[in-house]
Amino acid sequence: MSDTKEKDEKNTESVDTAADSDSGAETEGDFDDSQLPQLNFATFIFSLNSSALVHLGMLEDPATKSKAANLPLAKQTIDILGMLEEKTRGNLTADEETMLKNILYDLRINYIKVKG
Repeated sequence: MSDTKEKDEKNTESVDTAADSDSGAETEGDFDDSQLPQLNFATFIFSLNSSALVHLGMLEDPATKSKAANLPLAKQTIDILGMLEEKTRGNLTADEETMLKNILYDLRINYIKVKG
């Protein structure tokens, strides 16, 4: 077996072991995958959009149950979405491209309003 393959297998084993030993982790019987949205480009972009809105103070932070702006984190998330738009250009469906463009426009406008 090659060194790279052995390392990959060891890394996979350590991740599996870490997940199994996490005392806060739910067991397979406790969690139903049907509770999660389908993982695709749109849900990934919507997740980043939600994070940006939380950082802009426009949505309640689920952890703290309060609204508070963190403009550096909001800007970073908006910049990540901009980078994704640039790097995926020509590889998205028309709907995905429109969705990303609209989300970026709205986030940028809201960032300017909050920054004031």
